[in-house]
Amino acid sequence: MEYIVRRAAAKEKLDGNWDGDAWRRAETGEIASFRPEGSGHRPRVLFRALYDDDGIRVMFRVEDRYVKSLVTEYNGMVCRDSCVEFFVRPLPDKGYFNFETNCGGALLCSYIEDPVRTKDGFLKFKRLPPEDGAKVGIYHSMPSVVPEEITEPVIWVNELFVPLALLEKYAGPLGPLPGQKWTANFYKCADGTSHPHWASWSPVKALNFHLPDCFGTIVFEK
Repeated sequence: MEYIVRRAAAKEKLDGNWDGDAWRRAETGEIASFRPEGSGHRPRVLFRALYDDDGIRVMFRVEDRYVKSLVTEYNGMVCRDSCVEFFVRPLPDKGYFNFETNCGGALLCSYIEDPVRTKDGFLKFKRLPPEDGAKVGIYHSMPSVVPEEITEPVIWVNELFVPLALLEKYAGPLGPLPGQKWTANFYKCADGTSHPHWASWSPVKALNFHLPDCFGTIVFEK
């Protein structure tokens, strides 16, 4: 799997404008590899990504049902709600980051160097502290809390801005992005809803999103 991250023509507002001028030139990817362990609900999930000198923007557009958002605290278990996720590994010999947001905009993010599961999370990882998490820009079209599942069809959008300086704080210097190839994956889940499902852009070989060997490639446009 390969995705081209095009360069943004100008700095854009975080406003979730999927059809805005800047986003029209972005390549559209689809999160369509569903795990068989999930329910029969198969939301259509598209994503787009752009970059500039300051960071990476990722937008998700979800045609969904059974939508719920209860978690509001930072680094809470947002995966139990209607959730989209961006995992990215800038350097092949360093760890990867997971940026997970429920449809209400709550964020969980970590830097993971060894994803072997333990009772505390992973063998070697750091939860990003609140002051670092606050550097991630987030737009969400849904309310912060959706206490009762929305069972009828609904479209929701999440947009993230991840600063390069934040990635470099943990992974080290990255250099100019044009022409670089990173590995990454994009996910949709809803573990704690009435119709749980787990989907990825690049297929995963088990019901586990923390499989960096299953990541696809993202290429930054020159």
